[in-house]
Amino acid sequence: MDIIASIRAEALRLGFSSIGFTEARLPPEARARLDAFLAAGMQGEMGWLADRAAQRAQPKALWPEAVSVISLGLNYGPEEDPLAVLAQRERASISVYARNRDYHELVKSRLKALARWLLAQQGGELKVFVDTAPVLEKPLAQQAGLGWQGKHTNLVSREFGSWLFLGEIYTTLALPPAAPETDHCGSCRACLDSCPTDAFPAPYRLDARRCISYLTIEHRGPIPEEHRVAMGNRIYGCDDCLAVCPWNKFAAAHSEPAFAPRASLDAPRLAELAMLDDAGFRALFTASPVKRIGRDRFVRNVLVAIGNSASPALRATAQALAEDPDPVVAEAARWAAGRLETA
Repeated sequence: MDIIASIRAEALRLGFSSIGFTEARLPPEARARLDAFLAAGMQGEMGWLADRAAQRAQPKALWPEAVSVISLGLNYGPEEDPLAVLAQRERASISVYARNRDYHELVKSRLKALARWLLAQQGGELKVFVDTAPVLEKPLAQQAGLGWQGKHTNLVSREFGSWLFLGEIYTTLALPPAAPETDHCGSCRACLDSCPTDAFPAPYRLDARRCISYLTIEHRGPIPEEHRVAMGNRIYGCDDCLAVCPWNKFAAAHSEPAFAPRASLDAPRLAELAMLDDAGFRALFTASPVKRIGRDRFVRNVLVAIGNSASPALRATAQALAEDPDPVVAEAARWAAGRLETA
């Protein structure tokens, strides 16, 4: 068995769903797209995107010794329609990827296991990365043949649709590159037209400042009022543009127990989430990616959802937080109570 076939077999044995190989080099167009995104300010408060832009845009700028990149995908496709909960206005919609354990831990542990195996088999040097590192993982994945960047800017796979977590192994080994995947979006606009906040100024361009995932996770202050109603009951992330992709019809649901939704995070009641104090928040979201935004930002999101619920029964819940010690929470509570006063 040749080295590529051996690595592929070991990756699949470890639980990865997809694997590809490419040179540790990205074309100048990748840096140009990143620079245009940053110049337009579309990164919003995500200053870390600009801070290490050079390393992000070129693998060798991050690690000069890198020769090849092994790109890996892990399927997290949901078993049920992730958009169904949007109709349950007194309950919360949490993005599919955040309904159980933090995927970073699982992906990185498997990357390290594959790296140890590769070192024992072939030697050389290597480094492993998940999306917390300055890596343009989607262009690398497309170059490695895993899929293509769709009009929603996320990776689309012919086998797994829009539901792949990505990770990379940079290595000093010279591995034969795969053929890059070509774009199969055609004239489809499903992802663009589904966005509640019109976050796509053009196909293949995302203005993060309008994206519900950005607003509920990265944005620290009050949610801009122009976007609040469109958020509906989405309190952490948004799956709309991913879920409507026609390529998902070929995708199978994940088989990873760590990705199965916790009962407590599967359409939880807004009224219960709003009452979380810091200790309760931390207990509920132990080992969850939601934990990193903290109680105050999370309850802010919940209160926007309460304001959109059209449920007069939730007005008392909002009023109870109108004097919250956090001014952003208190403002969101007053906004929600005002909305429900006329519901």
